[in-house]
Amino acid sequence: METNEFLSKHSQELSEKYPGKYLAIVDAEVVSISSSSHEAFKKAKEKYPDKKIHISYMPTPAEVNILI
Repeated sequence: METNEFLSKHSQELSEKYPGKYLAIVDAEVVSISSSSHEAFKKAKEKYPDKKIHISYMPTPAEVNILI
């Protein structure tokens, strides 16, 4: 499963579980979570130095309401 497909399928549950956090995703798996995109990437890169890392922000409910 590709990252975009993974996010489409799981975005609701990830947003509820990790509001306001940055997720580092490798091979359709969340491998690091942080309040900072840099920190999420850094932790993921330490675990998976040779893999492509995708960073995605999970908005808070208030942020989602602004977008609607």
